[in-house]
Amino acid sequence: MTPDQKALTEALIAARQANRTLDATPWTDALQDAPQAYEVQDAVAAALGWFDGVPKTWKSGGGSRSATLTHAPLPPHGVRQSPANFSDLTFHTPGIEAEIALRLGQDVTPAQAAALDHDNSAALIDAMAVSVEIVDARWQDLAATPALLRLADSQVHGALVLGEWQPYAAVDWASQRCETKIGDAETVVREGTHPLADPAWLLPIWLRHLTRHGQTVPAGTVVTTGSWVGVLPCRRGDQVTAEFPGIGAVRLSV
Repeated sequence: MTPDQKALTEALIAARQANRTLDATPWTDALQDAPQAYEVQDAVAAALGWFDGVPKTWKSGGGSRSATLTHAPLPPHGVRQSPANFSDLTFHTPGIEAEIALRLGQDVTPAQAAALDHDNSAALIDAMAVSVEIVDARWQDLAATPALLRLADSQVHGALVLGEWQPYAAVDWASQRCETKIGDAETVVREGTHPLADPAWLLPIWLRHLTRHGQTVPAGTVVTTGSWVGVLPCRRGDQVTAEFPGIGAVRLSV
């Protein structure tokens, strides 16, 4: 790691340990590319003792199929089953993303990952579930924070709630509804708004990322696949529900 990477890693670790945020301005040029950001991700996780082996839960996604997808392993203490209460965790400027999570039904080796394409990778999935990610950052002004700094900060992950697992089956994603309600606000309804059109489209890219250092990804590993609603603002104490009719629903307290 470069000196800048090491200093950024230490700053992110300290921010998490003290439940505080950082001014991104001094760090604007600390990272030169995505591999450096992923190295910081890994170093923060190692220092905080989040994982033993390949992480079991991930987030992955991007704004479109032409965008570069990004990935982050999720700290297990913040991954919970619905109905979930997150009042014990600290959030700074939380937001809600309603998503579909997918679960691997078999181990995936580096050689298998290298051979995958967008047409055959869905066969690796055994189950799907509704999920809600609480997005949160260690950066004071997230809108002004460079993308690489967001990526280094676990792609601004706060926590995750998972619904009941359902057998994975073909879905008409273009007509799939997503209904999200936060507190007393009106329900946000979206239809066919997954940014990649199909949540499973990201699987080859995600699995090649996970196997890039020669590790095999174990069966049961979970990935969330991108928000159907963008990021919806929420506040401490808000009650949140998200439902994908025909698939399931989740409920949580921020």
